Amino acid sequence: MADELLIAVFVDYENLAIGVRDMKTELKLDLVLKRLLEKGRIVYKRAYGDWNAYAGAVRELHALGISMMEMPRGRHSGKNSADIHMVVDALDLCYAKEHIDAFALLSGDSDFSPLVSKLKENDKRVIGCGVKNSTSDLLINSCDEFIYYDDLVRASQKAPVKKKRVTTGTKPNKKEEALERLVEIVSSLSRDYDTVWGSMVKQTIRRVYPGFNEDYYGYPSFDALLEDARDQGLIDLDYDEQRGNFIVRPRAAA
Repeated sequence: MADELLIAVFVDYENLAIGVRDMKTELKLDLVLKRLLEKGRIVYKRAYGDWNAYAGAVRELHALGISMMEMPRGRHSGKNSADIHMVVDALDLCYAKEHIDAFALLSGDSDFSPLVSKLKENDKRVIGCGVKNSTSDLLINSCDEFIYYDDLVRASQKAPVKKKRVTTGTKPNKKEEALERLVEIVSSLSRDYDTVWGSMVKQTIRRVYPGFNEDYYGYPSFDALLEDARDQGLIDLDYDEQRGNFIVRPRAAA
């Protein structure tokens, strides 16, 4: 598999918070970070906002390892100040850290469209994320890819699919957790790639769940986990002899 995509994340916190407020829910950045981890390795995370106004978010941001840039509101500053600082920092990182492949801009503000163009001009992939009703079409169309926060919330609220209970081996509850995480990752990867390889699934599941270890769940190898998921009707597998790797597909709903 190709090297992991290295991603830098920039969060326009006030813009997202206002959009999410209209959805009558709380902003959960962990949903966005999880989706980005399915695409690559996050190597930089920074959020911009007036943290006196969003004091309730500080603990979550700390827990997620996101650096917070204080942009206090004043008579002659505020939102524009946050936007300008975010643009300057993103461009500075673009020129200083050539190894970064992609920039994730969490905002729905059309003011960031010139930044998107400049990043793409420097051969960076740009992934946008915002709330549907408060995101500029100009920004959406500028990005290489746009993730709607609404879709992430909807997916997280879906009731988990009932799976056949594992009755063999030890610690069945742990095995069920492993199978659930595996199916989740395979489903996400299949939206991004035409061909999903077993090695790709393994790399991604360990990015999203850093403590994941198939041995802990009672499997002698990752291939054994894949084969168990296939045997339980959760995924489809084909073995590619030439590459010595499984092609993995989500099992179509009956």
